[in-house]
Amino acid sequence: MASGSVFIEGIALWAPRLPGWPLAARILRGELPPAAGVSRPAPAVLPANERRRAPDTVAVALEVAAAACAHAERAPSTLPSVFASAYGDLAISDYLCATLARTPLLTSPTKFHNSVHNAAAGYWAIATGCFEPYTAVAAQSYTFASGLLLAAAQACADERPVLYVAYDTAAVGPLATMAATRSMLGAALVLAPGASARALTQLTFRVHEGTRPVSGARAANAVLCEGSALAPSLALFEALADAVPRDIFQSLGPQLTLDLRLEPREQSR
Repeated sequence: MASGSVFIEGIALWAPRLPGWPLAARILRGELPPAAGVSRPAPAVLPANERRRAPDTVAVALEVAAAACAHAERAPSTLPSVFASAYGDLAISDYLCATLARTPLLTSPTKFHNSVHNAAAGYWAIATGCFEPYTAVAAQSYTFASGLLLAAAQACADERPVLYVAYDTAAVGPLATMAATRSMLGAALVLAPGASARALTQLTFRVHEGTRPVSGARAANAVLCEGSALAPSLALFEALADAVPRDIFQSLGPQLTLDLRLEPREQSR
């Protein structure tokens, strides 16, 4: 089965009670109480007028993508990327379904183009002037692990850094009865194939054929992202915040597990 090793150069995390990695890391370590709650981020990579109009999925995805690149000290325009979202923008999907059923001639072209699954990746490419390839991934409850495996394997195969961005927002309307996501969460990593002065943590990965108990965050942290389709990712970010060697197990499917080994290298940045 697939295996390899990459180095994490940049880390970003955003949720209403974990607004940004520097603050989130301290909250996850128990050094600070959770933030009061911010409705959504305001990604500086977008012009002010686009920032106001951008859907929540785009806002949170671009916020963490830019933050991870800044943390890694990598120019966003130079990185190929993998964008992963379990459901895409369910609020827009709900709007489109309702409008098409009741008043189809009033369908908003802007809402329509924001409904496609790769909308956030497209906004990112335009905002940063990035001509590098990107991939948009969806795998329902297995989305975070699937996207991470793809990004890590791509970094190894192409021998160049890759930006990995995962994001989801709350479902609304009838879709909320079917999609298991009730909160906003965005997470991003810059993964490099080799060690450098930028490297924060070595991440060794292996696909295990069979199931293992999935790693979870500590109870006090788990509630901060409860209800998010990407909640399984919190165990990894908690380990990154703790900055100690740790094994993390993430589900890739009914009979596949992604085994991860984190080994911190330096903590100065």
